[in-house]
Amino acid sequence: MDTTQLLKGVLDLAVLAVVRDEDGYGYDIVRRLRDAGIGDVGDASVYGTLRRLYSAGALSSYVVPSDGGPHRKYYAINPQGTRMLDEQTDTWVQFAVAMSGLLHPHAKTQDTAIFRPRPEAGAQR
Repeated sequence: MDTTQLLKGVLDLAVLAVVRDEDGYGYDIVRRLRDAGIGDVGDASVYGTLRRLYSAGALSSYVVPSDGGPHRKYYAINPQGTRMLDEQTDTWVQFAVAMSGLLHPHAKTQDTAIFRPRPEAGAQR
């Protein structure tokens, strides 16, 4: 299955999840998404998503000087972004549970806990 279409629908959620625990600059966020197993993510898609989330008020940004190159623009999740992340996580969990039920109709339980982030993940903010 081509994951490109799936990724278009959840890239906002993925980016918010990546910056939930640690601020990051564009390429760092791309790398962290790829390290998490989302290898099909394109640089331009992530940069566009960062700009869109920033414009929507879900992220704040700040510039950090660099000794070895250009300054880096870091993005951080803010309270509005945390609310957006929580809402989109709920939507994702409901969708994932429904899909799991379709794909595994004879499973005895539909444990939503496997689709939720670790409780301690957002505890620092």
